[in-house]
Order: sequence, then structure tokens, then C-alpha cells
Amino acid sequence: MDAARALREIAFWLERGGAPTYRVRAFRRAAAVVDDCPDLDDRVASGRLTDLAGIGRTTAGVIEQAHRGGVPDYLLRLRSEVDVPERGRALRAALRGDCHTHSDWSDGGSPIEEMARAAADLGHEWMVLTDHSPRLTVASGLSAERLRRQLDVVAALNDRLAPFRVLTGIEVDILDDGGLDQDEDLLAELDVVVASVHSKLRMESAAMTRRMCAAVSHPRVNVLGHCTGRLLGKRPQSEFDAEAVFTACARGAVAVEVNSRPERLDPPRDLLRRAADLGCVFSIDSDAHAPGQLDWLSYGCARAEECGIPADRVVNTRTAADLVAWARR
Repeated sequence: MDAARALREIAFWLERGGAPTYRVRAFRRAAAVVDDCPDLDDRVASGRLTDLAGIGRTTAGVIEQAHRGGVPDYLLRLRSEVDVPERGRALRAALRGDCHTHSDWSDGGSPIEEMARAAADLGHEWMVLTDHSPRLTVASGLSAERLRRQLDVVAALNDRLAPFRVLTGIEVDILDDGGLDQDEDLLAELDVVVASVHSKLRMESAAMTRRMCAAVSHPRVNVLGHCTGRLLGKRPQSEFDAEAVFTACARGAVAVEVNSRPERLDPPRDLLRRAADLGCVFSIDSDAHAPGQLDWLSYGCARAEECGIPADRVVNTRTAADLVAWARR
């Protein structure tokens, strides 16, 4: 197989498994070296791969095995270790895209094009790019000016990647009063808007309820992201009146996100069932900050199926055109 592709696939599976960033980068760096190596045949034949900056003993072994026509042992091992839940497989197969992804424009680790190509390799038809809004400075949130520049980048990228589409979006911070952290006119230009609470997560329940209800009542909000803000084993869930918030979501046709990140799995099952009982629609999202994390959708699908959520209530089973039409309802 192609050596650079093998190295990138190894990076993908390492990322999916939560490996340290330095290990993932070592394989991506080696792939870039291979891409730019004019004498790869000679170096493999003479055993001089490790003379190249960015190629170590492990990556050299992968390159040699791939270059000689085999699937590298390292890659075979990672493929065999992939954990895919038994539940939710039919729902996972029905997903056409992902409504919550990040790039290196905010706190993601990879360029937009790398994220998009990884999504296409997973069989997706589209992905929504939802980098953070300006208030989240720790995540390099996008000012209005930077977001406008990103829209131009996405437009050019879509010309190259067609028929795959990168839909324009944002993960906009829900402010303390329920307002949104981005210019109203700019929000109106985006295909999909995910709104999430990232600050004052321990706010008193009544105030948090008012805050979230105000946000999901905004006409440009399409998805309520990771609604409890919990991090398993690290941060408890926020307190709010779930019936009031999910009723507001159902009334405004705002999808409740089923966040698939292993450290979030948000909302918890009891709230997921409550949202389903109240008539909500859902978006099963990876919240990916790196290409390998795009494949975390299977965890969200397993939870959605467990809680009785059918595919026809999941908005990312729709085509890109239908999703955008729904978002602009």
C-alpha cells in the first residue's frame, strides 16, 4: 500500500484511540516527509530512511513494509484494536455527516482540508465546520473578521472537494444572559449554528434554565451543544430545568446534540430519554478536534439507539441540502 497513506491511517487510529498528540504528529510528520522524498525507492533499498529528518525506526519500518506491497504490522494491529459498539450500527450507517467539528482555526489540531478529507474517507457526504466564537479565547475563538476569512477558505475548498461539502458554521458561546457570542448578521450567513455553554457551568439552576431557553429561542440557533457540560470523572453536569429547556428546543425545532466524545457522552441517558419524550430532534456529533476523532460518532449512535431515538429524528441523516433547508426553516 502507499506508504504515506499508511502513515496517515496509523495517525488516524491513534487519534481515535486517544493516543498522545506527540505520537500522532510523528506519523503525520513522517507522511509529509514521504510525500516530498524524490528518492524513496533508493532509501528503502539501501536502508537509509532514518537519515531523513522526521523518520525514526518505527516509522521507517512502516514505510518499508508498505513500500514493498504489504500492510504494515503496526497498522494491522491498530485496525484490530478498534472498539466499535455493537449497538447503533444501523444508525451510524444512516449518518450522512457531522454537525460539530473543529479545525486549527480555533482549538482543533488539523487544517480544514485534512478534517474534510478524513470525513469523506469515513463515507460522509458533508461536515459542518464549527470553530469557536471569540469569547472563548483559550480556544482561539474566531472574531467576526477571522470567521469571514474562513468562509472564503471554505468556499474555495468546496470547489476542490465536490461533491463532498464543508458546510459553514460555528460553535457559538451562550453568554450569561442567553445571548450569542457573534454578530447577528454573520450568524445569518452560516449554514448551521451550534450553541453551547462554556462558562459559569455551576450557575444556579433557575438562571441556567433562563440562559439556555433564551439561547435556543434565538431564530439562528440550530443545535444545542453538549447541554450539561459534564466531563466524566472531572466535572459534574450543570443544573437546569430539563423539561423547560427541551420543551423550548422542541418548540423551536432546535436539535439536542448527542455529543459522542468519550469524556463527555452528553447528555446522560436520563436526559436523553426526557428530550426524546418531549418531542425533540437530535444531532449525533463527534465534536472532533482531530481527524481520528470524527469516528467517535459510533459512541453517540449506540447511546441514541439505547434511548430509543430513531433515525428519522436525527438531523444528520439528511442530505446537505435538506440539512441547510431545515436549519434555515
